[in-house]
Amino acid sequence: MKIRTMRYYMAEAIQSFWRNRFMSIASIATVALSLFILGIFLTLVANLDYFAENLESQVEITVYLKDDVTQKDIDSVGRRLSALPDVKSVSFTDKDQAMDILKDRMKDQPGILDALDGKNPLPSSYEVTFTEPEAVRRTADIVADYPEVEGTHYGQEIIEQLFQITRIIRWGGIALIIFLTLAMLFIISNTIRLTVFARRKEIAIMKYVGATNWFIRWPFLLEGLLLGFIGGVLADLALCQFYGFVVTAVHQSLAFLPMVSVYPFMYRTAAILLVISMIIGALGSTISLKRYMKV
Repeated sequence: MKIRTMRYYMAEAIQSFWRNRFMSIASIATVALSLFILGIFLTLVANLDYFAENLESQVEITVYLKDDVTQKDIDSVGRRLSALPDVKSVSFTDKDQAMDILKDRMKDQPGILDALDGKNPLPSSYEVTFTEPEAVRRTADIVADYPEVEGTHYGQEIIEQLFQITRIIRWGGIALIIFLTLAMLFIISNTIRLTVFARRKEIAIMKYVGATNWFIRWPFLLEGLLLGFIGGVLADLALCQFYGFVVTAVHQSLAFLPMVSVYPFMYRTAAILLVISMIIGALGSTISLKRYMKV
């Protein structure tokens, strides 16, 4: 494409933008508002996923050993646990340590400890954490067959519910983002269609005098990119301010609640939204032109 031709397209796009400035402002406002809503849902889904990952990272198995195991047996179980796939860490707690932990937890209820009459019924145990939470059930089934192991515990029902919730969050979030993106494309294409409709006679005349489809399309395409870019920048600025405010408020009132840090998360989100806004602006112009290109 020649530089002179590109200048012509740019000039036409800018002139159309200014000539239909009220419609352009409406288009920009639509793009900015739609992207801002999409951005809020993106940050919501990202934080729900981050929260789910935090919960999954805390999943562990407690492996209870039999009372008659020797130190050799204990060391052997530890080595086999560490060698299992997806195991992140293995920590050992002997009977005396387990009793000390129980005493600390029950210090406000001494009657329960007195009932033990100085005996220690607690077993020695291993706590196993994982790099992949899905490995919990598989590992529990393997470890249950060890002759030195009395039993395992990992809150089966709670873990299954947790995995189900995280799957719903992730797939639901993806579906919601796709739906909002398509809705935004529909809104923007219809908004830009009003601009194209106002110039339908001009497009028809250009077609009659022999202008190619792309010669007609390029100014509208560039105008759509411009509308999308400005709307995307406005949405990014508003979203960064909004998310920063939310994160600060949550940290002050609910410090225990994990949230994705503002940066670099917002840099990536802003870049994604800006690219989406420009693509949708260009697509909106292209879709809106189709009807009027048939002369």
